Amino acid sequence: MFESAELGHHISKEKYELALPLLRKALLDVQYKLLELKSFPVILLISGVDGAGKGETANILNEWMDARHIHTYAFAPPSQDELAKPPMWRFWQALPPKGEIGIFFGSWYTEPIVQKSYGEIKTSELDNAMNDIVRFEQMLTEEGALVIKLWFHLSKDAQKNRIKALKKDPKTRWRVSKQDIKHLKLYDRFRRIAGRVLKETSTANAPWMVIEGTDPNYRNLTTGEYLLETLKSRISQHKKKTPKPEAPPLLKPIDKLRILDTLDLSKQQDKETYNNQLEHYQGKLNQLSRHPKFKKMALVLAFEGVDAAGKGGAIRRVTQALDARIYNVTPISAPSDEEQAQPYLWRFWRKIPAKAHVAIFDRSWYGRVLVERVEKFCSQYDWLRAYAEINDFEEQLSKHDVLVLKFWLQITQEEQLARFTAREEIAYKQFKITPDDWRNRKKWNAYKLAAADMVERTSSVVAPWHLIEANDKNYARIKILRTLCEKIEEKLARL
Repeated sequence: MFESAELGHHISKEKYELALPLLRKALLDVQYKLLELKSFPVILLISGVDGAGKGETANILNEWMDARHIHTYAFAPPSQDELAKPPMWRFWQALPPKGEIGIFFGSWYTEPIVQKSYGEIKTSELDNAMNDIVRFEQMLTEEGALVIKLWFHLSKDAQKNRIKALKKDPKTRWRVSKQDIKHLKLYDRFRRIAGRVLKETSTANAPWMVIEGTDPNYRNLTTGEYLLETLKSRISQHKKKTPKPEAPPLLKPIDKLRILDTLDLSKQQDKETYNNQLEHYQGKLNQLSRHPKFKKMALVLAFEGVDAAGKGGAIRRVTQALDARIYNVTPISAPSDEEQAQPYLWRFWRKIPAKAHVAIFDRSWYGRVLVERVEKFCSQYDWLRAYAEINDFEEQLSKHDVLVLKFWLQITQEEQLARFTAREEIAYKQFKITPDDWRNRKKWNAYKLAAADMVERTSSVVAPWHLIEANDKNYARIKILRTLCEKIEEKLARL
Protein backbone atom coordinates (compact mmCIF):
# COMPACT_ATOMS: atom_id res chain seq x y z
CA MET A 1 0.00 0.00 0.00
CA PHE A 2 2.87 2.38 0.77
CA GLU A 3 5.56 1.22 -1.67
CA SER A 4 5.19 4.19 -4.02
CA ALA A 5 5.41 6.57 -1.03
CA GLU A 6 8.85 5.27 -0.03
CA LEU A 7 10.68 5.93 -3.33
CA GLY A 8 12.23 9.23 -2.29
CA HIS A 9 10.11 11.63 -4.37
CA HIS A 10 11.71 15.06 -4.67
CA ILE A 11 10.89 18.42 -6.28
CA SER A 12 13.65 20.99 -6.78
CA LYS A 13 13.28 24.45 -5.29
CA GLU A 14 13.30 26.00 -8.78
CA LYS A 15 10.49 23.78 -10.05
CA TYR A 16 8.51 24.34 -6.88
CA GLU A 17 8.74 28.14 -7.06
CA LEU A 18 7.84 28.08 -10.74
CA ALA A 19 4.72 25.95 -10.24
CA LEU A 20 3.47 27.54 -7.01
CA PRO A 21 1.97 30.85 -8.27
CA LEU A 22 -0.12 29.12 -10.94
CA LEU A 23 -1.29 26.45 -8.49
CA ARG A 24 -2.31 28.98 -5.86
CA LYS A 25 -4.32 31.02 -8.35
CA ALA A 26 -6.06 27.92 -9.66
CA LEU A 27 -6.90 26.76 -6.14
CA LEU A 28 -8.40 30.14 -5.26
CA ASP A 29 -10.43 30.16 -8.48
CA VAL A 30 -11.88 26.72 -7.86
CA GLN A 31 -12.55 27.56 -4.20
CA TYR A 32 -14.55 30.64 -5.15
CA LYS A 33 -16.46 28.58 -7.72
CA LEU A 34 -17.27 26.09 -4.99
CA LEU A 35 -18.46 28.94 -2.77
CA GLU A 36 -20.55 30.40 -5.58
CA LEU A 37 -22.30 27.11 -6.36
CA LYS A 38 -22.94 26.15 -2.72
CA SER A 39 -23.94 22.74 -4.02
CA PHE A 40 -21.69 20.48 -1.95
CA PRO A 41 -19.27 20.61 1.00
CA VAL A 42 -15.66 19.40 0.92
CA ILE A 43 -14.40 17.21 3.77
CA LEU A 44 -10.61 16.88 3.61
CA LEU A 45 -9.07 14.29 5.93
CA ILE A 46 -5.36 14.72 6.67
CA SER A 47 -3.92 11.58 8.22
CA GLY A 48 -0.63 9.68 8.24
CA VAL A 49 2.48 8.83 10.21
CA ASP A 50 4.05 11.16 12.74
CA GLY A 51 6.45 13.66 11.20
CA ALA A 52 5.11 13.31 7.65
CA GLY A 53 3.91 16.92 7.47
CA LYS A 54 0.25 16.69 8.36
CA GLY A 55 0.18 19.91 10.36
CA GLU A 56 2.34 21.76 7.84
CA THR A 57 -0.04 20.72 5.05
CA ALA A 58 -3.10 22.00 6.90
CA ASN A 59 -1.31 25.32 7.47
CA ILE A 60 -0.14 25.63 3.87
CA LEU A 61 -3.65 25.07 2.48
CA ASN A 62 -5.01 27.81 4.73
CA GLU A 63 -2.21 30.06 3.45
CA TRP A 64 -2.75 29.28 -0.23
CA MET A 65 -6.55 29.53 -0.18
CA ASP A 66 -9.13 31.85 1.38
CA ALA A 67 -9.01 30.78 5.02
CA ARG A 68 -12.34 32.50 5.73
CA HIS A 69 -14.10 29.60 4.03
CA ILE A 70 -11.94 26.81 5.43
CA HIS A 71 -12.76 25.24 8.79
CA THR A 72 -9.75 23.45 10.27
CA TYR A 73 -10.17 21.00 13.13
CA ALA A 74 -7.39 19.23 15.00
CA PHE A 75 -8.98 16.27 16.74
CA ALA A 76 -7.09 15.35 19.89
CA PRO A 77 -8.24 12.57 22.22
CA PRO A 78 -11.87 13.32 23.17
CA SER A 79 -12.55 15.69 26.06
CA GLN A 80 -14.82 14.83 28.99
CA ASP A 81 -17.75 16.60 27.27
CA GLU A 82 -17.11 14.65 24.08
CA LEU A 83 -16.83 11.36 25.96
CA ALA A 84 -20.35 11.99 27.27
CA LYS A 85 -21.65 11.74 23.69
CA PRO A 86 -21.41 8.96 21.07
CA PRO A 87 -17.94 8.87 19.42
CA MET A 88 -19.10 10.25 16.06
CA TRP A 89 -20.88 13.21 17.67
CA ARG A 90 -17.86 15.53 17.59
CA PHE A 91 -17.25 14.88 13.89
CA TRP A 92 -20.87 15.65 13.04
CA GLN A 93 -20.50 19.00 14.82
CA ALA A 94 -17.55 19.86 12.58
CA LEU A 95 -19.06 19.04 9.18
CA PRO A 96 -18.73 22.05 6.84
CA PRO A 97 -21.81 23.47 5.10
CA LYS A 98 -22.25 23.38 1.33
CA GLY A 99 -19.74 25.60 -0.45
CA GLU A 100 -17.14 25.41 2.32
CA ILE A 101 -14.10 23.25 3.04
CA GLY A 102 -13.49 21.38 6.28
CA ILE A 103 -9.96 20.19 7.02
CA PHE A 104 -9.94 17.38 9.55
CA PHE A 105 -6.46 17.03 11.04
CA GLY A 106 -7.07 13.67 12.62
CA SER A 107 -10.44 12.00 12.03
CA TRP A 108 -12.64 8.98 12.64
CA TYR A 109 -9.70 6.82 11.49
CA THR A 110 -7.30 7.87 14.23
CA GLU A 111 -8.77 6.10 17.24
CA PRO A 112 -9.29 2.64 15.64
CA ILE A 113 -5.76 2.58 14.17
CA VAL A 114 -4.12 3.75 17.41
CA GLN A 115 -6.19 1.42 19.58
CA LYS A 116 -5.38 -1.60 17.42
CA SER A 117 -1.69 -0.67 17.29
CA TYR A 118 -1.63 -0.42 21.09
CA GLY A 119 -3.38 -3.78 21.37
CA GLU A 120 -6.43 -2.21 23.03
CA ILE A 121 -8.98 -3.68 20.60
CA LYS A 122 -9.33 -6.99 18.78
CA THR A 123 -9.15 -7.49 15.02
CA SER A 124 -12.91 -8.07 14.95
CA GLU A 125 -13.45 -4.69 16.63
CA LEU A 126 -11.22 -3.01 14.06
CA ASP A 127 -13.23 -4.70 11.30
CA ASN A 128 -16.47 -3.40 12.82
CA ALA A 129 -15.01 0.10 13.05
CA MET A 130 -13.95 0.01 9.39
CA ASN A 131 -17.39 -1.19 8.34
CA ASP A 132 -19.01 1.65 10.29
CA ILE A 133 -16.63 4.16 8.69
CA VAL A 134 -17.34 2.95 5.16
CA ARG A 135 -21.09 3.25 5.74
CA PHE A 136 -20.68 6.70 7.29
CA GLU A 137 -18.61 7.99 4.37
CA GLN A 138 -21.06 6.48 1.91
CA MET A 139 -23.86 8.38 3.62
CA LEU A 140 -21.86 11.63 3.44
CA THR A 141 -21.16 11.21 -0.26
CA GLU A 142 -24.75 10.17 -0.99
CA GLU A 143 -25.79 13.41 0.69
CA GLY A 144 -23.54 15.27 -1.73
CA ALA A 145 -20.30 15.77 0.22
CA LEU A 146 -16.93 15.47 -1.50
CA VAL A 147 -14.74 13.38 0.83
CA ILE A 148 -11.00 13.65 0.12
CA LYS A 149 -8.70 11.42 2.17
CA LEU A 150 -4.97 12.08 2.23
CA TRP A 151 -2.44 9.83 3.96
CA PHE A 152 1.03 11.33 4.42
CA HIS A 153 3.66 8.63 4.66
CA LEU A 154 7.28 8.25 5.71
CA SER A 155 9.47 5.17 5.60
CA LYS A 156 10.79 3.97 8.93
CA ASP A 157 14.24 5.43 8.25
CA ALA A 158 12.75 8.71 7.08
CA GLN A 159 10.62 8.99 10.21
CA LYS A 160 13.63 8.20 12.40
CA ASN A 161 15.71 10.87 10.63
CA ARG A 162 12.88 13.38 10.88
CA ILE A 163 12.55 12.92 14.64
CA LYS A 164 16.34 13.03 15.05
CA ALA A 165 16.56 16.33 13.15
CA LEU A 166 13.74 17.89 15.17
CA LYS A 167 15.34 16.87 18.47
CA LYS A 168 18.72 18.23 17.40
CA ASP A 169 17.42 21.75 16.69
CA PRO A 170 16.58 23.70 19.92
CA LYS A 171 13.86 25.56 18.01
CA THR A 172 11.99 22.40 17.07
CA ARG A 173 12.87 20.05 19.90
CA TRP A 174 9.54 20.75 21.61
CA ARG A 175 7.69 19.20 18.66
CA VAL A 176 8.94 15.71 19.51
CA SER A 177 6.72 14.14 22.16
CA LYS A 178 6.97 10.91 24.13
CA GLN A 179 4.14 9.64 21.95
CA ASP A 180 6.24 10.24 18.81
CA ILE A 181 9.05 8.13 20.28
CA LYS A 182 6.58 5.42 21.27
CA HIS A 183 5.03 5.37 17.80
CA LEU A 184 8.47 5.08 16.19
CA LYS A 185 9.08 1.91 18.19
CA LEU A 186 5.71 0.61 16.99
CA TYR A 187 6.32 1.71 13.39
CA ASP A 188 6.10 -1.73 11.79
CA ARG A 189 2.85 -2.50 13.57
CA PHE A 190 1.38 0.90 12.71
CA ARG A 191 2.37 0.47 9.07
CA ARG A 192 0.76 -2.94 8.82
CA ILE A 193 -2.47 -1.92 10.51
CA ALA A 194 -2.73 1.40 8.65
CA GLY A 195 -2.14 -0.38 5.35
CA ARG A 196 -4.99 -2.76 6.06
CA VAL A 197 -7.33 0.06 7.10
CA LEU A 198 -6.55 2.09 3.99
CA LYS A 199 -7.03 -0.91 1.75
CA GLU A 200 -10.41 -1.77 3.26
CA THR A 201 -11.73 1.81 3.35
CA SER A 202 -10.49 3.12 0.00
CA THR A 203 -13.78 3.11 -1.88
CA ALA A 204 -14.95 4.53 -5.19
CA ASN A 205 -16.86 7.29 -3.43
CA ALA A 206 -14.04 8.12 -0.96
CA PRO A 207 -10.64 6.80 -2.10
CA TRP A 208 -7.36 7.28 -0.25
CA MET A 209 -4.48 9.24 -1.77
CA VAL A 210 -1.09 8.28 -0.29
CA ILE A 211 1.56 11.03 -0.49
CA GLU A 212 5.21 10.73 0.47
CA GLY A 213 6.04 13.31 3.12
CA THR A 214 9.85 13.28 3.06
CA ASP A 215 10.28 16.30 0.76
CA PRO A 216 8.06 19.30 1.67
CA ASN A 217 8.10 20.63 -1.90
CA TYR A 218 6.86 17.35 -3.33
CA ARG A 219 4.29 16.94 -0.55
CA ASN A 220 2.87 20.44 -0.94
CA LEU A 221 2.64 20.44 -4.74
CA THR A 222 1.15 16.95 -4.87
CA THR A 223 -1.45 17.85 -2.26
CA GLY A 224 -2.38 21.12 -3.97
CA GLU A 225 -2.64 19.59 -7.44
CA TYR A 226 -4.68 16.62 -6.22
CA LEU A 227 -7.08 18.91 -4.36
CA LEU A 228 -7.37 21.15 -7.43
CA GLU A 229 -8.11 18.32 -9.87
CA THR A 230 -10.57 16.65 -7.51
CA LEU A 231 -12.52 19.88 -7.01
CA LYS A 232 -12.54 20.67 -10.72
CA SER A 233 -13.79 17.18 -11.53
CA ARG A 234 -16.60 17.36 -8.96
CA ILE A 235 -17.71 20.82 -10.10
CA SER A 236 -17.78 19.56 -13.67
CA GLN A 237 -19.96 16.63 -12.61
CA HIS A 238 -22.30 19.00 -10.79
CA LYS A 239 -22.87 20.99 -13.95
CA LYS A 240 -23.94 17.81 -15.76
CA LYS A 241 -26.60 17.20 -13.06
CA THR A 242 -26.28 13.42 -13.14
CA PRO A 243 -29.66 11.94 -12.13
CA LYS A 244 -30.03 9.71 -9.08
CA PRO A 245 -29.93 5.99 -9.86
CA GLU A 246 -33.25 4.20 -10.10
CA ALA A 247 -34.22 2.09 -7.10
CA PRO A 248 -36.59 -0.88 -7.13
CA PRO A 249 -39.95 -0.37 -5.38
CA LEU A 250 -40.77 -1.94 -2.03
CA LEU A 251 -42.98 -4.99 -1.84
CA LYS A 252 -46.70 -4.17 -1.63
CA PRO A 253 -48.98 -6.83 -0.06
CA ILE A 254 -51.66 -7.75 -2.58
CA ASP A 255 -54.32 -7.75 0.16
CA LYS A 256 -53.31 -4.19 1.22
CA LEU A 257 -53.07 -5.23 4.87
CA ARG A 258 -50.69 -2.98 6.82
CA ILE A 259 -49.33 -3.33 10.32
CA LEU A 260 -51.22 -0.20 11.42
CA ASP A 261 -54.47 -1.90 10.39
CA THR A 262 -53.92 -4.53 13.09
CA LEU A 263 -54.19 -2.01 15.94
CA ASP A 264 -57.36 -2.06 18.04
CA LEU A 265 -58.19 1.65 18.05
CA SER A 266 -61.30 1.12 20.19
CA LYS A 267 -59.18 0.72 23.34
CA GLN A 268 -60.11 3.21 26.07
CA GLN A 269 -59.18 4.26 29.58
CA ASP A 270 -61.80 5.60 31.99
CA LYS A 271 -61.09 8.91 33.67
CA GLU A 272 -60.62 7.59 37.22
CA THR A 273 -58.23 4.82 36.18
CA TYR A 274 -56.38 7.28 33.95
CA ASN A 275 -55.82 9.77 36.78
CA ASN A 276 -54.57 7.05 39.13
CA GLN A 277 -52.22 5.54 36.57
CA LEU A 278 -51.02 8.94 35.40
CA GLU A 279 -49.93 9.78 38.94
CA HIS A 280 -48.36 6.34 39.35
CA TYR A 281 -46.32 6.31 36.15
CA GLN A 282 -45.27 9.95 36.31
CA GLY A 283 -44.02 9.36 39.83
CA LYS A 284 -42.21 6.21 38.71
CA LEU A 285 -40.65 8.02 35.74
CA ASN A 286 -39.42 10.76 38.04
CA GLN A 287 -37.82 8.20 40.35
CA LEU A 288 -36.18 6.36 37.45
CA SER A 289 -34.68 9.60 36.13
CA ARG A 290 -33.10 10.13 39.56
CA HIS A 291 -31.74 6.60 39.83
CA PRO A 292 -27.94 6.57 40.37
CA LYS A 293 -27.44 4.44 37.25
CA PHE A 294 -29.36 6.96 35.13
CA LYS A 295 -26.14 8.98 35.12
CA LYS A 296 -24.61 6.23 32.98
CA MET A 297 -27.19 6.52 30.19
CA ALA A 298 -29.05 9.04 28.08
CA LEU A 299 -32.58 8.94 26.71
CA VAL A 300 -33.86 9.87 23.25
CA LEU A 301 -37.61 9.87 22.61
CA ALA A 302 -39.02 10.17 19.09
CA PHE A 303 -42.74 10.86 18.69
CA GLU A 304 -44.29 10.28 15.29
CA GLY A 305 -47.84 9.76 14.13
CA VAL A 306 -50.62 11.04 11.94
CA ASP A 307 -51.66 14.68 12.32
CA ALA A 308 -53.75 15.34 15.47
CA ALA A 309 -52.85 11.95 16.97
CA GLY A 310 -51.87 13.56 20.27
CA LYS A 311 -48.09 13.75 20.17
CA GLY A 312 -47.92 17.11 21.92
CA GLY A 313 -50.23 16.05 24.76
CA ALA A 314 -48.29 12.82 25.27
CA ILE A 315 -45.00 14.72 25.39
CA ARG A 316 -46.38 17.10 28.03
CA ARG A 317 -47.33 14.15 30.25
CA VAL A 318 -43.76 12.92 29.99
CA THR A 319 -42.10 16.26 30.72
CA GLN A 320 -44.40 16.88 33.70
CA ALA A 321 -42.58 14.00 35.39
CA LEU A 322 -39.05 15.18 34.66
CA ASP A 323 -36.73 17.79 36.12
CA ALA A 324 -36.72 20.63 33.59
CA ARG A 325 -32.93 20.81 33.85
CA ILE A 326 -32.39 17.39 32.29
CA TYR A 327 -34.63 17.40 29.20
CA ASN A 328 -35.02 19.31 25.98
CA VAL A 329 -38.00 19.16 23.60
CA THR A 330 -37.29 19.77 19.92
CA PRO A 331 -40.24 20.28 17.55
CA ILE A 332 -39.19 19.34 14.02
CA SER A 333 -40.47 21.35 11.06
CA ALA A 334 -39.13 22.07 7.59
CA PRO A 335 -35.31 22.42 7.67
CA SER A 336 -33.81 25.92 7.81
CA ASP A 337 -31.30 27.18 5.26
CA GLU A 338 -28.48 26.24 7.65
CA GLU A 339 -29.88 22.72 8.03
CA GLN A 340 -30.41 22.28 4.29
CA ALA A 341 -26.68 22.93 3.81
CA GLN A 342 -25.91 19.78 5.81
CA PRO A 343 -26.78 16.04 5.64
CA TYR A 344 -30.34 15.47 6.87
CA LEU A 345 -29.19 13.72 10.08
CA TRP A 346 -26.96 16.65 11.07
CA ARG A 347 -29.63 18.61 12.92
CA PHE A 348 -30.50 15.54 15.00
CA TRP A 349 -26.90 14.69 15.88
CA ARG A 350 -26.60 18.22 17.26
CA LYS A 351 -29.36 17.48 19.79
CA ILE A 352 -28.06 14.16 21.10
CA PRO A 353 -28.08 14.45 24.92
CA ALA A 354 -25.22 13.88 27.31
CA LYS A 355 -25.43 11.18 29.96
CA ALA A 356 -28.26 11.65 32.49
CA HIS A 357 -30.20 13.82 30.04
CA VAL A 358 -33.26 13.40 27.82
CA ALA A 359 -33.87 14.60 24.26
CA ILE A 360 -37.50 14.57 23.11
CA PHE A 361 -38.33 14.99 19.42
CA ASP A 362 -41.80 16.03 18.31
CA ARG A 363 -41.38 14.45 14.86
CA SER A 364 -37.91 13.31 14.02
CA TRP A 365 -35.33 12.01 11.53
CA TYR A 366 -38.11 9.83 10.14
CA GLY A 367 -39.32 12.80 8.14
CA ARG A 368 -36.99 11.57 5.38
CA VAL A 369 -39.05 8.38 4.93
CA LEU A 370 -42.44 9.95 5.69
CA VAL A 371 -43.03 13.57 4.64
CA GLU A 372 -40.12 13.76 2.21
CA ARG A 373 -41.15 10.47 0.62
CA VAL A 374 -44.86 11.25 0.28
CA GLU A 375 -44.40 14.87 -0.79
CA LYS A 376 -41.52 13.91 -3.12
CA PHE A 377 -39.09 16.32 -1.46
CA CYS A 378 -36.38 13.74 -2.11
CA SER A 379 -35.92 10.98 -4.68
CA GLN A 380 -37.00 7.38 -4.15
CA TYR A 381 -33.34 6.41 -4.10
CA ASP A 382 -32.68 8.86 -1.23
CA TRP A 383 -35.52 7.77 1.02
CA LEU A 384 -34.81 4.09 0.35
CA ARG A 385 -31.18 4.43 1.45
CA ALA A 386 -32.32 6.38 4.50
CA TYR A 387 -33.65 3.23 6.19
CA ALA A 388 -30.15 1.79 6.56
CA GLU A 389 -28.68 5.19 7.49
CA ILE A 390 -31.26 5.66 10.24
CA ASN A 391 -30.65 2.16 11.56
CA ASP A 392 -26.92 2.94 11.68
CA PHE A 393 -27.61 6.20 13.50
CA GLU A 394 -29.75 4.55 16.16
CA GLU A 395 -27.30 1.67 16.59
CA GLN A 396 -24.48 4.14 17.22
CA LEU A 397 -26.57 5.79 19.93
CA SER A 398 -27.44 2.44 21.49
CA LYS A 399 -23.78 1.36 21.62
CA HIS A 400 -23.08 4.46 23.72
CA ASP A 401 -25.86 3.65 26.21
CA VAL A 402 -28.37 6.03 24.68
CA LEU A 403 -31.81 4.44 25.03
CA VAL A 404 -33.82 5.23 21.90
CA LEU A 405 -37.60 4.90 22.25
CA LYS A 406 -39.81 5.51 19.24
CA PHE A 407 -43.58 5.96 19.46
CA TRP A 408 -46.03 5.93 16.55
CA LEU A 409 -49.46 7.30 17.49
CA GLN A 410 -52.32 6.08 15.28
CA ILE A 411 -55.94 7.26 15.06
CA THR A 412 -58.75 6.64 12.58
CA GLN A 413 -59.62 9.04 9.78
CA GLU A 414 -62.95 9.75 11.51
CA GLU A 415 -61.23 10.66 14.78
CA GLN A 416 -58.78 12.89 12.93
CA LEU A 417 -61.65 14.76 11.26
CA ALA A 418 -63.33 15.28 14.62
CA ARG A 419 -60.10 16.67 16.13
CA PHE A 420 -59.45 18.94 13.14
CA THR A 421 -62.97 20.35 13.44
CA ALA A 422 -62.59 20.91 17.17
CA ARG A 423 -59.33 22.74 16.63
CA GLU A 424 -60.98 25.14 14.23
CA GLU A 425 -63.84 25.84 16.62
CA ILE A 426 -61.84 26.30 19.86
CA ALA A 427 -59.93 29.59 19.91
CA TYR A 428 -56.94 28.45 21.95
CA LYS A 429 -56.48 25.40 19.70
CA GLN A 430 -56.68 27.15 16.34
CA PHE A 431 -52.91 27.49 16.13
CA LYS A 432 -52.71 23.70 15.90
CA ILE A 433 -54.57 23.45 12.60
CA THR A 434 -53.03 24.59 9.30
CA PRO A 435 -53.89 24.24 5.60
CA ASP A 436 -51.13 21.61 5.41
CA ASP A 437 -53.05 19.42 7.85
CA TRP A 438 -56.09 19.37 5.56
CA ARG A 439 -53.90 18.80 2.51
CA ASN A 440 -52.05 15.92 4.17
CA ARG A 441 -55.37 14.34 5.12
CA LYS A 442 -56.07 13.80 1.43
CA LYS A 443 -52.92 11.65 1.29
CA TRP A 444 -53.95 9.41 4.17
CA ASN A 445 -53.27 6.16 2.32
CA ALA A 446 -49.87 7.31 1.06
CA TYR A 447 -48.80 8.25 4.58
CA LYS A 448 -50.13 4.97 5.98
CA LEU A 449 -48.10 3.04 3.42
CA ALA A 450 -44.97 5.08 4.22
CA ALA A 451 -45.48 4.55 7.97
CA ALA A 452 -45.93 0.80 7.51
CA ASP A 453 -42.73 0.54 5.47
CA MET A 454 -40.93 2.66 8.07
CA VAL A 455 -41.94 0.35 10.93
CA GLU A 456 -41.05 -2.73 8.89
CA ARG A 457 -37.57 -1.50 7.98
CA THR A 458 -36.48 0.44 11.08
CA SER A 459 -37.97 -1.50 14.00
CA SER A 460 -34.74 -3.05 15.25
CA VAL A 461 -33.64 -4.94 18.34
CA VAL A 462 -31.88 -1.84 19.71
CA ALA A 463 -34.65 0.61 18.75
CA PRO A 464 -38.03 -1.04 18.13
CA TRP A 465 -41.16 0.90 17.28
CA HIS A 466 -43.89 1.13 19.90
CA LEU A 467 -47.29 1.41 18.21
CA ILE A 468 -49.82 3.39 20.22
CA GLU A 469 -53.60 3.13 19.80
CA ALA A 470 -54.44 6.81 20.18
CA ASN A 471 -58.15 7.26 19.44
CA ASP A 472 -58.55 7.59 23.20
CA LYS A 473 -55.97 10.10 24.46
CA ASN A 474 -56.05 8.76 28.01
CA TYR A 475 -55.26 5.23 26.90
CA ALA A 476 -52.44 6.45 24.62
CA ARG A 477 -50.78 8.58 27.28
CA ILE A 478 -50.76 5.81 29.87
CA LYS A 479 -49.42 3.25 27.40
CA ILE A 480 -46.58 5.61 26.47
CA LEU A 481 -45.68 6.34 30.10
CA ARG A 482 -45.89 2.65 31.04
CA THR A 483 -43.71 1.64 28.10
CA LEU A 484 -41.23 4.39 28.92
CA CYS A 485 -40.90 3.26 32.54
CA GLU A 486 -40.55 -0.41 31.58
CA LYS A 487 -37.83 0.22 29.02
CA ILE A 488 -35.85 2.52 31.33
CA GLU A 489 -36.04 -0.10 34.08
CA GLU A 490 -34.75 -2.75 31.67
CA LYS A 491 -31.89 -0.48 30.61
CA LEU A 492 -30.91 0.37 34.18
CA ALA A 493 -30.83 -3.34 35.04
CA ARG A 494 -28.25 -3.90 32.27
CA LEU A 495 -25.93 -1.08 33.36
